[in-house]
This record gives sequence, C-alpha cells and structure tokens, in this order.
Amino acid sequence: MANPNNKKVAVTAGLRGASWQGERMTVPFSATPSPLTTQDGQGALGVLFSRGGERKVVFIMHPRELVVTHYLVPDALDAGWACWVQGARSIGNDLRLEHEFALYDVAAGMRYLRAQGFETIVLLGNSGGAGLFAYYNQQSLCAPQERIAKTPAGRVTRFDSADFPVADGIALVSPHPGQGILLMNAMDPSVVDELDAFSVDPALDPFSEANGFCLPPDSASYRAGFIERYRTAQRQRVARIDAHARALVERRQAARNRLKSGAGAEDRALAAHGAIFQVWRTDADLRCWDTSLDPSDRFVGSLWGSDPFVSNLGSVGFGRIVTPESWLSTWSGLSSNASLDKCAHAIEQPTLLIEYTGDNCVFPEDAEAIFAALATSNKERHRVRGNHHGQALEEGETSGQVLAGRHLQRWLQHNF
Repeated sequence: MANPNNKKVAVTAGLRGASWQGERMTVPFSATPSPLTTQDGQGALGVLFSRGGERKVVFIMHPRELVVTHYLVPDALDAGWACWVQGARSIGNDLRLEHEFALYDVAAGMRYLRAQGFETIVLLGNSGGAGLFAYYNQQSLCAPQERIAKTPAGRVTRFDSADFPVADGIALVSPHPGQGILLMNAMDPSVVDELDAFSVDPALDPFSEANGFCLPPDSASYRAGFIERYRTAQRQRVARIDAHARALVERRQAARNRLKSGAGAEDRALAAHGAIFQVWRTDADLRCWDTSLDPSDRFVGSLWGSDPFVSNLGSVGFGRIVTPESWLSTWSGLSSNASLDKCAHAIEQPTLLIEYTGDNCVFPEDAEAIFAALATSNKERHRVRGNHHGQALEEGETSGQVLAGRHLQRWLQHNF
C-alpha cells in the first residue's frame, strides 16, 4: 500500500542497517575466519559461523561489501544451518569491480565449503548480492564451452576452464535487478556535459519544480510525458558512457598492438595507462521522489537519504568513480552481464524471494519481474514491511529483519 501522507522521508541506514542485533546471537557459536585463494590467483576472505556439526550452510556475499554481521546470520543458525559470509577480492573498492572476476571469488567460497564437508549450500543474495549470485549460478550451470568468454570490455574470462561448483538453492532478499540496472534507473539524464557536474538540460531536470518536483517530505508529481522522455534519455546517457568506456579500452589495446611492432614511448605510456573517469548525478530515480509511481509503503527519498541535491551531486554514490572495465562490467545497465533480467531464467533450484514493502531501492514492479523470470517451479515470494535493510517503518512495529528471518528459517527447513 502506498504511503498515504507522503510526509516522512527515507533515512540512510548505511552498513549498520544490515547488521544483526546483539541479543539475537546469545546462543554460543563459533566464528572462524578463513582466507581463500581464487582460481585466478587472487585473495578473498570469509567467516564461517557455526554451532557445530552442521552439514548445510547458507552462503551470504555482496560484490562490494563484507557484511560479516549480516542480520540473517542468526536465522540461519537457528534453522540448524551454518552460515558463511564472504567478501570479494576488492571489498569497498567499486573502482575496479568487474563481476566476471568476482565469480572466481564466489567459486573459491563454494569449493571451500564443499571441502569442509557441507552437503547442501544455499546462496543468499541480499541487494547487490542477488545479481552476483544469479550471474554465478547461470555460469555454473552452463557447459564450460558455452560460458561467457570475455568481459564486456573484452578481457578473456577463462570461464571454460573454471571450477564453478553448483549451489543447491537460492534465496533473494531485497534483490535489486543488478548494479547496472539500478544505476541506469537512477541516472540523471539532464546531464549535458559529463565533465561538468552542474550542466543541466532544463527539459529533463528531475529536480525542477517546472517538471513536477517538490522538496521532501512532499512527494513530487511527474507527468507521463516527462517520465517517458526521461527514461529514454537515461538509456541514452548510459549508451554514451558505454561508448566512451569502449573508446578508452580500444585506445589502450591499439597501443598494445602497436608495441608488438616496436612502437615508441607514447604508445608505451598509452598501453600502460589505466583510465579512470567520474560519473556524476546518479541518484535521480523518479520513483524515489514521486511515491505515486509504482506505489508502496516507502517514504520520499532514496537509499542515500532525502536530499537529492546532496546525494546526486555529492562525492558518495553508486558508480561515482570507475574504470572503463568496471563501468561496462558492473555499472552499465546496457552492458553488464550481472543482472536478474539476464540470469534469472537460469535459476532452476528451489528459490525464495523476500521483498520489503518500504524499499527505496527495490520497487514492487522490480520484484514482480524478477519472480516471474525465475525458471524454477519451486519458488515462493513474501512481502514484508521494512525499508531496504528490513528496518521497521514505524516505531513499535516488528522489524522486517525478524519477519524475513522467520520466512528464511521455515523455507530452509521445508525445502532441504
């Protein structure tokens, strides 16, 4: 149900919002950190939570964060399962994140858990972890020769010789459609010059009163014609950045090719150069500011808060600083392979989807599309009151984290 008064605003929860409450981990448990070496020679770290003797394990991972104290760890333990929480090779470093190589990190965790004797592994993808695990699952189920051979930037993946163990089940909690789709939906298409953070096409400005914007806590009211033009322009902006990223990749590769025939110092510099560029104004999803669009229990604002001028122009935001490779692999809604749209059809294992009704990041139509795309017939979906991290929307009500945990426990015990 839509928020009737639209007078409350979203509050930025940060990583603390994804952590368990201390009183929920009073039963004795062990937490064992384990370093991993990936098949392509990189390092990653995971922590195994256990009460002893488990042969089933929930695997929680996010491509950009290490959420060791994830709020669903206690529920996995209460269900009689162990829980493995892992980080990728470059925790907190969005700059270099390429999802193709993050799959090697997932695989390292999967091999470790199988080697520890776990017979059943359920991948739990929360938020951006959903796109990561969906992509891994897709590639793990492919015949090696049919796997993706190159990253969107043209780097060889070597997936055809990769050891990608297959998971037994998938749980998706507040799953957005993928980092790239998330960003494309939040792109401010009124940017005229990518080198000028303040350049604006007034006809596409989402924060102009002339186009229907109101300052929070009031909800904006955008007209249908503006919304249609806006969303078309969002895709066009992503396509322009894609073209820029590919041009940078091609320039470096051309220099490397010339080096083979004895090029000079300029080509040596170009061949070695790792380009970095900024992407400004990436917090402008119209649904965040106009709560009548795809209505839900959410308040006015985005995952980053209720002041769009701070979040859209500030230094902190999704995909703010990227390499051409990380942009194309992770942040491009047109080029990234790590999306539920491209990978959900490959999920054939038992699947649980939990969505929060006050989410400012995952909207009802997103969850509906993801659930419909799941190939498995053994799937269930639950809607729970809470924000993106499952925190309560009103003082005194049961936390969505607790309710989501109950659904997870029952599903684990019933299906495995």
